[in-house]
Amino acid sequence: MPAKPISLMGAHEIRVRLGGVSRQRAYQITTRADFPKPVADLAQGKIWLTDDVETWMKAHRPAADDGDEM
Repeated sequence: MPAKPISLMGAHEIRVRLGGVSRQRAYQITTRADFPKPVADLAQGKIWLTDDVETWMKAHRPAADDGDEM
């Protein structure tokens, strides 16, 4: 069985997944003690494992479509 490819997110991708929040708000969120730690800090910024960020978002962010299902 092939290994699952590693999926990474930078600050921009996190901003998009959070609904287009500002850079400042994304920084506030990504520096929270309960937010996943980045896997690397590169010259262009920090990167996180997508699975870690998605898991955090499911636990801490309300779904965008709550109550709007038909």
